[in-house]
Amino acid sequence: MHAINLFILLAALVTLIAIGGIRVGARLGLPALLFFLIFGMVLGESGFGLQFDDATLAQGLGYGALALILAEGGLTTKWREIRPSIGFAALLATVGVVITIGLMTVIGHYALGLPILLALLFGAINAGTDAAAVFSVLRGISLPARVRSVLEGESGLNDAPTVLIVTAATSVAIGVQPSGGIPVVAVMIVVQLIGGIALGAALGGVGVFVLRRFALPAAGLYPLAALAWALLAYGVATQVSVSGFAAVYICAMVLGNGRLPHRQATQAFAEGTGWIAQIGLFVMLGMLASPGRITWETAALGLLAGLFLTFLVRPLAVAVCAVWFKVPWREQAFLSWAGLRGAVPIILATVPMAAQMEDADMLFDVVLVFVVAYTAIQAPSLPWVARRLGLTQAAPCTAIQIEPAPMDEDRADLVRVTITEHSVLTRSPLFEVDLPSRTQVSLVMRGESSFVPTTETRLQRHDQLLVVIPAEDEERVQEYFRGLSADPQ
Repeated sequence: MHAINLFILLAALVTLIAIGGIRVGARLGLPALLFFLIFGMVLGESGFGLQFDDATLAQGLGYGALALILAEGGLTTKWREIRPSIGFAALLATVGVVITIGLMTVIGHYALGLPILLALLFGAINAGTDAAAVFSVLRGISLPARVRSVLEGESGLNDAPTVLIVTAATSVAIGVQPSGGIPVVAVMIVVQLIGGIALGAALGGVGVFVLRRFALPAAGLYPLAALAWALLAYGVATQVSVSGFAAVYICAMVLGNGRLPHRQATQAFAEGTGWIAQIGLFVMLGMLASPGRITWETAALGLLAGLFLTFLVRPLAVAVCAVWFKVPWREQAFLSWAGLRGAVPIILATVPMAAQMEDADMLFDVVLVFVVAYTAIQAPSLPWVARRLGLTQAAPCTAIQIEPAPMDEDRADLVRVTITEHSVLTRSPLFEVDLPSRTQVSLVMRGESSFVPTTETRLQRHDQLLVVIPAEDEERVQEYFRGLSADPQ
C-alpha cells in the first residue's frame, strides 16, 4: 500500500507540474510535448536517476497513448470542415509518406552514410506528422479552413501506414524475410489500412445508433461511453489484423459527428484524456531516453537528416501531392513547414529497440535529436510564417453556442443557446425567432436572474436560453441556430 500511495502522490505531482508546463509552453509558442519530454529526462537516469529502459513496455504504452490521442483528434474533428480537403489530406498521409520514405532512404544511405536498412527505417519512422503536436500548435493559429483541415486530417491518418511500414521494415532488418517479398508486404499494408478504415466507420455508425437510442442514468457516462467505443474499434481491429490506428481515428470521427447526446461534454472529456495521454507518453519517452549516450556524431547526424527532411523532402512530398488539387504556393509552403514531428517518431523508434535490432539505440538517439531540435524551431515560428505568407485570418465571431442535454423519457433535447457579443439575435423579440411550433424557449437566464420569457421578451447579449426541442426537430433547429452563427456583414 505504501508503494501504491507513493505512486499516486508522484503521478499527481508530475501531472500538475506538466499542466503548469503547458501554460509556459503556450506563452513561448512551443508545443507542450517538448516540456514533457525534457521533464521525463530530468526524472530519468541522467537526472533524478529513475530507471526505465524497457523498450517493449514503452512501445506498448506508447501505442495505447497514441490510440487515446487519435480518439481525441477524431472526436473533436468536424467532418463538414475537413470534408473538402480529405482527398488532399489522405494523399499526403499515404503517397506523401511513401515519397518521404523513398527520398530519405536514398539521402540517408548515399549522403549520410547510413546502412540501407537503417536509412529506410529512419525515413519510415519520421515520415508521418504527429497528431498531438499538430493539434496543440494549430489551436493557437487562425488559418484558412483548408490549410487547417489538411494538416489535421493528414496527422490523423498517417500514423496507421507509418506504423505498419516501420513494423515490416524492422522485421526485415532483424532477418525475418516476409513471404512473397516486398509486393506482398505492400498489398498487406494496403489491405490492413482499408480494413481499419472500414471497421472504424462501421463501428462508429453502430456506436452512434446505440448511444443516441439508449438512455444512460448519468450525463457523465456519455463521454466515457463514446471514448470507450472508439477504443473498442482499436481493440477489435488489432484482433482481426487490420490497422487499429486507422480504426480508432475513423470510428471517433464518426462518433464525434453523429449528433450524440452531450457532444460538447464528450469533446471536452476526450480533450482532457488526450492531454493525460500526452503527458504520460512524453514523460515516459523522456525517461527512456539517455542524454548521456548522445554523442556529437549522433547529434550532427540527427540535425543533418532533419535538415534534408524539413527543407527538401517534405516540400517535395507536399508539391507532388498538391499537383492534383491546385493548391496555391503559399499554402504549400505553410503545409511544408507545418509538418511537425513529435511523439509518433519517438514511439516508432522503440520498435527496433524492442526487436533488439543492431544500432537500434543509435537510431533512437538520432530520432530524438531530430524531433527535439526541429520541433523547437518550427512550432514557435508557425504564427510568424503564417503571417508572412498572408494566411492568418481574424478569429471568426461565434454568434451562438449550443450544447444538447437529452431528455430521453420525452424523446426531446434540452438545448442551451448562448447569445454572444455579435449575435444577430441581440435586441430581437422572441417572436422573431423562427422555431417549429412544438419547440419552446422554456427559460431565459440573464446575469444572476432567470425568468420564463414571453413572445415580447427582447433578447440581450450573454442571455442563455433553455430550448426544449422534440427529437424529430433537433437537426432542423440546430441547423437554424448554426445559420444564425454566420459572421455579421
